[in-house]
Order: sequence, then structure tokens, then C-alpha cells
Amino acid sequence: MSKRFALIGAAGYIAPRHMKAIKDTGNTIVAALDKFDSVGILDSYFPQADFFTEFERFDRHIEKLRLSSNPIEYVSICSPNYLHDSHIRFGLRNHSDVICEKPLVLNPWNLDSLALMEKEFGRKVYNILQLRLHPAIVALQKKVQEGPADKVYDVDLTYITSRGNWYYTSWKGDVQKSGGIATNIGVHFYDMLAWIFGGVQKNIVHLHEHDRAAGFIEFAKAKVRWFLSINYGNIPQEIQESGKRTFRSLTIDGESFEFSDGFTELHTQSYQNILAGNGFSLMEAKTAIEIVHDIRTQKPLGAVGDYHPFVTIPLSQHPFNIK
Repeated sequence: MSKRFALIGAAGYIAPRHMKAIKDTGNTIVAALDKFDSVGILDSYFPQADFFTEFERFDRHIEKLRLSSNPIEYVSICSPNYLHDSHIRFGLRNHSDVICEKPLVLNPWNLDSLALMEKEFGRKVYNILQLRLHPAIVALQKKVQEGPADKVYDVDLTYITSRGNWYYTSWKGDVQKSGGIATNIGVHFYDMLAWIFGGVQKNIVHLHEHDRAAGFIEFAKAKVRWFLSINYGNIPQEIQESGKRTFRSLTIDGESFEFSDGFTELHTQSYQNILAGNGFSLMEAKTAIEIVHDIRTQKPLGAVGDYHPFVTIPLSQHPFNIK
């Protein structure tokens, strides 16, 4: 039977993927909330959904549905990072299961409180960790787990996704709201690496600024140098000259690992798994949340030890640099 969904956060980048996943799995969004009203995308999926720009009215509407014969069964959350914890609690208090985008919360201790609420209300919280479903990543995880027990891989991760000045005005540019660059654009990579290579042994930060960060993480089966940036000036010149504004590279023992394609249906697959009772649970997100929290609260060491090579490249040496 079709499940009834409420959607919190309908105007952002990721919301249409959830809308599509809900429609593709044969379910319905009956109510949506966003402080912004530029949500015409709803017409492509659920034009009959009730829409609210004020949380108070949305709250009242969901409570009325809960007390009726047609309660909301799932709340999907695509709101800004710092609101996830509150919105998850809202969903649980309304006796709904919750599906939330990454990062699930900003602080590890929030997970423990949510786990208590799961028990109190008899409901579940699921995190969208779609990289764990990517065929190439699934194959790599299997290869690592079935390989030599004492094998430790050398990994370099570089991810640069250019953002304009709007970014710093939005909630994403506020570390208190987004968790900073490592949380905002890196949390899914850290989850992927921990899922593949095991528990964290060491987490060192070499660089942490408003628009770029870098560090070293030692997992049970890998030593990872990572670099993240939203500054166009960090993109290699040959990539800039091709007209691209994003650069992603993952090398394992010096060999490039490619996983650029195959993302289009991963949210739908995530929903299929959740509806079948096989989604990624609350505590499965904990390692990645601990990693980004530690990165956010550490004092950077600078170019010391085993650091990513991009750490020592001044932005002034990159053409077309913007700040």
C-alpha cells in the first residue's frame, strides 16, 4: 500500500531527489514545508501536496493528520544541517519513521538522545548514505574486506566543488549551521571511507579555513590524505581550462578509482531499502559524525607529517582565483 510522507525542506538542491524517490516507490507526499515558496518542482511530482511556509501551521496540520485516520507514516528531511536534529525529533514525536539527509546531526551526542526517542516512540530514524549503494563502491568494499587481513591501503581524496559568493551569505557558509566545509561537502566521503576501510585509528587536521580543509585519517585498513575545497582557485589549471568547476579524485595505492557515474537512482534505491526495512539506521551514521566533529574542533597542525600535497599550494599560484 502507498505510504503517506511529509517533506521538510522542499526548495533546496537535494529535495527533488527525495520527491522522485517517493514517487518512484509508489508513495505520496501529502504535506511539505519550506520557509521559501519557490517550490514549483512539487508540480512535477505531487501537485496535490499541502504546502506550508510556517512551521507552526505545518506542525498543527501534521498533528491533525496524526489524530485522524490518515496519519503521516514517514517524514523526509532535507532542511539545513543544524535543523536536522530538531526536525527528526518532530517526526518521532508525531509517531512517524524519519528519513534524513546527511549529515544526520552535527554532534555525536545528539545521536544518543535520538536513540532514546526511537525507543520511546517505537519509530526508526534512517540516514541517506547512498554512496554505500554505488556499485563500484560496493565492489571495492567487498574487495577490501575479502583481501589480506594485514593489508593497509594508501588513499588520496581530493574534492573541489566551486561555490560563488552566495555560499557565504547562506546557512552553508555559517559553521554553526552547516558544521563547516568538512561536514557540508565531506561527510558522505568520510562515511564511505569508514564503511570500506574500517574504524578510525587517528584523525589529524592540517588545514581548516572557511573555504578549504585538509587532513589525514588512519582507518583500520587505510591511510587517507584528504583535501576539500569550495574555492575555484584550487582547481588544477587543466581542469579550469576545460570549463569545469568541479574536480574529484580518489586514488588507492596510486591507482585512480572512478565512481563519477551511477548516481541517478541511488536515492530511489535508498528508499526501496528503507521501505523494505533495510535502511541505514541511526547509529550507522555515528562514525562519520564523529569524524567531522573532530575535524571541526581540532586546531590545524599546518604542513606537518603526512599531509595532502594541495596543502602547500598557495591560492595565488592558481589562475582565475576568486575568494
